[in-house]
Amino acid sequence: MISAISASVFFVREHLLAILGSLAAFYLAVNAIYQLVFSPLSAIPGPWYAAISDFWLTTHVIRLQQCKTVQRLFEKYGPVVRVGPNKVVFKDLVTSKSVYIVNKLDKSAYYKSLLTNNNDHAMTTLAHGPHAARKKGYAPHYSPANLALFQPEMHQYTLELTDLLVDVTSATSFGYRIGALGKWAIDATDPLSTAIGDFPKRGILRSVVPTWAWNLICRIPNKRWRRLCNSDGIMAEFVTARVHEARSQITDGKMDEYEIVPMLQRLLRYRIGSSTELISDRDVISEQMGHLVAGVDTTSTTLSYLCWELSRRPDISRNLQKELDSVMVDQRVIPDIAVLQKLPYLNAFVKEGLRIYSAVPSLLERVVPASTSRYPETFDLMGFEVPPGTIVATQGWSVHRDPSIFPSPDTFLPDRWLETPDNAEQLAKMAQNMMPFGTGSRVCGGQNLAQIMIRVVIATLARNFDIVAPPETNEKSMEMRDSFVIFPAAMACHLSFNPRKHF
Repeated sequence: MISAISASVFFVREHLLAILGSLAAFYLAVNAIYQLVFSPLSAIPGPWYAAISDFWLTTHVIRLQQCKTVQRLFEKYGPVVRVGPNKVVFKDLVTSKSVYIVNKLDKSAYYKSLLTNNNDHAMTTLAHGPHAARKKGYAPHYSPANLALFQPEMHQYTLELTDLLVDVTSATSFGYRIGALGKWAIDATDPLSTAIGDFPKRGILRSVVPTWAWNLICRIPNKRWRRLCNSDGIMAEFVTARVHEARSQITDGKMDEYEIVPMLQRLLRYRIGSSTELISDRDVISEQMGHLVAGVDTTSTTLSYLCWELSRRPDISRNLQKELDSVMVDQRVIPDIAVLQKLPYLNAFVKEGLRIYSAVPSLLERVVPASTSRYPETFDLMGFEVPPGTIVATQGWSVHRDPSIFPSPDTFLPDRWLETPDNAEQLAKMAQNMMPFGTGSRVCGGQNLAQIMIRVVIATLARNFDIVAPPETNEKSMEMRDSFVIFPAAMACHLSFNPRKHF
């Protein structure tokens, strides 16, 4: 009797599994037929396997190769490509203006993977209206006039960096320390620095892994892995302490003594819209964390690639040094940013660097809105009618590598940005197609600060040093990977900075 029951249970179980397997196969087949034949997006070109599932593109996201993969699709299928059941990418200036500037479409849910302190900040606020309200709290901080007030600090830290590099050269060459190195706490394992670098990678994982699975894998007993999973918490601890300190200073009336207003003080006193209530400390912490992530790793990565270019292009280095020598007679005096912004070759060098090495060249996802009085039932995307809910996106990586706009797009050529008697039209076309900080109303709020710091640091380093790359820093080690932001494959950029002997 027991054997008969066991056999019956086994028979039922096997048949149940077979039925479930058949149903799953049937569902997949029906879904594939719908996506390829009946979906409103079925007419849009692209690989068939991308149209039926997000899995294919997700594998490239995990491999940190999404930008290059999308670029190859543009090269094969043209300027508009379906890359998922509900996702379309495009490369077109007119369409970019429609999506990001004219219609100001809301962001996709992908950006929620970049939450800080488990809370929204400007970057993760999806709807245009609430984002605009948040942006008003920090936008005045990034105005050129306000940032100019912080130039003494920018120059001071840049000169300290110069002293540090001189100290390293002196110590390695003569075993003698001048002293500046002692002012710096250089530690590759510093938790905050590591957390800032880890956060974008954490965001990529959060975007492709379900919450339950994320909570599970964060329990893996590996110290380095857990630090990556907790990069958000590490930053939150640091920023929370700064916010509480500033709040106490405001309460004690000490913050009024500041002649130059830091962004934190602005946020702590900011009221959203017509509200009489101050923005909460939790929102201030999240906003500050967002700016910390957006401003630190991005600028340092771009600077690393620019220094690498100087190390392997002596012709460019000589041209830049010749121009800088004329305005930086004293190596200890950094010119005002107004002076640096007028240097043709320096600015051409920076523009070309931002074209090829823009820190955030990835897809800027937006969602086609539901039909309203403002929007029609479908959205025209380069001749294709896409329905509400469709995710549409372009990426700076591909826009900056369009050979019809930028001849020899993969070659680093600062000279392409220099004015000549007959290239005004070409310069204007290139400028229109530059989006190293995004585009539209959601453009990076800190772009002015980044532009200033890149010019100040590059001008100071190029003026004072000849940069040399050791054998381990090469095309392979510096190959770009992307996790929304870019970084070298080797996760490092080792360079030698040799003080110049003749000017």
